[in-house]
Amino acid sequence: MFLARVVGKIAATIKHDDLYGRKILLVRPLDLSLSQTGKSVLAVDSVDAGAGDMVLVADEGNAAAQILGMERGPIRTVIVGVVDSVDIPGKTRSGKRRS
Repeated sequence: MFLARVVGKIAATIKHDDLYGRKILLVRPLDLSLSQTGKSVLAVDSVDAGAGDMVLVADEGNAAAQILGMERGPIRTVIVGVVDSVDIPGKTRSGKRRS
């Protein structure tokens, strides 16, 4: 799992059957200083996250299938939590950016 910030939403009218009815968000991983790092990835949202939210992302196909109640499918990354705060000694920060 990793922490990420939601940076966008994906719209796809033609997609694999397992993706119908699911919200797909673009997330950017965060480092320990909670700064964006690395490449953005697509993740299926299972918790109703929104733009600017700090989220917890599971990045493993079997975990994604279990969380979404699927036997198997084309989904590897899934948002499993909206982070309220992160407490690293000397760096406590709030996770939410939504108004």
